Amino acid sequence: MSFEILGIGTVNPVHSIEQIEAATHAEALSCSAESTEQQRRLLPILYRRAGVKTRHSVVLESSTNGEMAQQSFYPPAESESDQGPTTSQRMHAYESNAASLAVSAVEAALQDSQVAPGEITQLITVSCSGFSAPGFDIALVRELGLPADVARTHVGFMGCHGALNGLRIAKAFTDNDPQARVLVCAVELCSLHQQYGWCPDKIVANALFADGAAAVVGKQASREPADLWQLIASGSTIVPDSEEMMSWRIGDNGFEMTLSPRIPDLIHQNLRPWLKQWLLQQGMHIEDVGSWAIHPGGPRILSAVAETVGFEESLLSPSREVLARYGNMSSPTVLFILKKLQAEQARLPCVMLGFGPGLTIEAALINDCDLSQV
Repeated sequence: MSFEILGIGTVNPVHSIEQIEAATHAEALSCSAESTEQQRRLLPILYRRAGVKTRHSVVLESSTNGEMAQQSFYPPAESESDQGPTTSQRMHAYESNAASLAVSAVEAALQDSQVAPGEITQLITVSCSGFSAPGFDIALVRELGLPADVARTHVGFMGCHGALNGLRIAKAFTDNDPQARVLVCAVELCSLHQQYGWCPDKIVANALFADGAAAVVGKQASREPADLWQLIASGSTIVPDSEEMMSWRIGDNGFEMTLSPRIPDLIHQNLRPWLKQWLLQQGMHIEDVGSWAIHPGGPRILSAVAETVGFEESLLSPSREVLARYGNMSSPTVLFILKKLQAEQARLPCVMLGFGPGLTIEAALINDCDLSQV
């Protein structure tokens, strides 16, 4: 059985900032009076290399529009010891903004799917950039009129591949209940975790991450032919001895992301052998894949995937375009890419890939039919 995707909705905060301006804002946070001239020259280079052109953020009060985008959430550093807003302040901002973004994404997905809110039987929420209870799942029930007895499941703190974990759970629900109508909603406000001070790894994260939300509505696929994409299978593996290569830890001044420059090398060494074996289990070869929805953890990670898997650079275009336009929004990002591929009527089957702390690799196989059921 497979999970039939009836609709996808994506949304971003109202205001956006161009990357060159984001670097200017970042200088006031990362470069103190004691910073060297070399550091001041390097910071905009790191931002430019991120592959991002514009990003959306809930902390912005205006957008880049002939004048500099404005924000007051992050005041300039007063000293080298200044680390910016406390985690409590950042979590208050998360609680104030996550629900409205989630509601907008779900409204778009429900409209796209033509499923009424009252038909939803399971609600799966995904987020790693904030915590509050009651969570935004309760807001979705209240604001959209979902059933009060909807079964709620939260996928928390799993990082950039969290939406793939949410889709796996959705498929499990629909595999066991042909009447189920499942809603998956991923919301991330990564811009709430801008880090102060000079640390190249953290500056790279500052240059990549942004805010967004995406939602998917689906059901168990019927055996009748349909012009709808389906989640056929999912897979997961943990790269050995890689726990410190990517981390996401709660600090006193926000969540601290660490991205090791060794991650592309680990992808080179480990991705293709595992992916080849996993696809064989689905009766496929790598060469059979028509399109790729790869989470853009950064330009080097995307290049490493194409090189080690062995497909043309042009197949990375959807991932690179989403990264350039929206930044790395963590878990919703791969759903933005999937929606783009659908709109472009990309060739199937499609493989979705995401990478997260562990170092873990998550994959999903999308097709317009489950060949094992034909």
